[in-house]
Amino acid sequence: MPLINKTRSHSAVPGKGNDLTRLRIVLTTFFALDGFIFAGWVVRIPAIKEQTNATASTLGLALLGVSAGAVITMTLTGRLCRRFGSHPVTVVCAVLLSLSVALPPLTHSAPALGAVLLFFGAAYGGINVAFNSAAVDLVAALRRPVMPSFHAAFSLGGMVGAGLGALVAGSLSPTRHLLGLTCIGLLVTALAGPTLLRIAPPVPPERIAHDAGARPRMAPRTRGLVLVFGLIALCTAYGEGALADWGALHLEQDLHASAGVAAVGYSCFALAMTVGRLSGTALLERLGRTRTVVAGGATAAAGMLVGALSDTLWAALLGFAIAGLGLANLFPVAVERAGALAGPSGVATASTLGYGGMLLGPPAIGFMADWFSLPTALTSVAVLAGIAALIGVATRKVGGG
Repeated sequence: MPLINKTRSHSAVPGKGNDLTRLRIVLTTFFALDGFIFAGWVVRIPAIKEQTNATASTLGLALLGVSAGAVITMTLTGRLCRRFGSHPVTVVCAVLLSLSVALPPLTHSAPALGAVLLFFGAAYGGINVAFNSAAVDLVAALRRPVMPSFHAAFSLGGMVGAGLGALVAGSLSPTRHLLGLTCIGLLVTALAGPTLLRIAPPVPPERIAHDAGARPRMAPRTRGLVLVFGLIALCTAYGEGALADWGALHLEQDLHASAGVAAVGYSCFALAMTVGRLSGTALLERLGRTRTVVAGGATAAAGMLVGALSDTLWAALLGFAIAGLGLANLFPVAVERAGALAGPSGVATASTLGYGGMLLGPPAIGFMADWFSLPTALTSVAVLAGIAALIGVATRKVGGG
């Protein structure tokens, strides 16, 4: 069987239609908020690099804090979701994420930046496991592959956050900009959080009791499939992290774009991912998960080669957009299938591997940029996207879809 149509070991119990609709809306809001805050941070990386006097390699090590914090927290978050429920954990992590984004511009050295990014990354990793776990249960209740729509909200939030960053880059300091994101994040959480806390997860009571107890053990075949989906997530997250952390710097440093135009580069990437994910449900229903993964990986590899190696700004922006279209649905497919197989444990495992890609990406690209050049370093994104496509081909008969 190709990478699809593997049903969960339990059958989700749909709640009232209105509850499912409200749950979908409020989860979409938190996905969008996460993308908005994260993009607001990444478009200010060039300014904070200058403020901390970091080189490419020391900045890469500092950025490692985001991914390290995320990876360290993800397994713990999976356990917290089984113990307390994914909805309360989502709200708590949203508060922590909103507070922690204000910290990076308060630092003046690369080690200090890395330390505060560890906290930011922990909150970012926690909310990603929590709301993805909640979304997996909702997908099962709706019985439609709507997972890409949630990640489309993340990308749309990223596009808006990056666009806002481009607008204020010349007028607001990073400190004021990111403090503003803290206020927005806390306000949105205060408005959306109570609704999420009132809605019970659409899963059977016996599943909730089971998840609150001892950690379930995965069968070897299930664990193997979860690891395969996690490897696809790793290849994808490496690319997303690279574009987020290094895309603006590449446009500004290598193609001599202004700070505002460089920020637009991430907006192009996020817009393309949004478009790809908004059409993801229809694409998955038409092609299935295997062909979606293979086509997406190949498209992302081609686009990233153009984006990294072109010597004109418009071609690089086009390449970023094509890469965004290709990467759009790979991570949602991987996380949804892992969660469908093993619940929050599957989401945590796939997410940990996925953000292992982000853990590897910042320092790897930073060191490659020092050894060779930043454009050459960014071609590693194309290599890993191609590997994701090959994994899709290799697992077409064993993964379910």
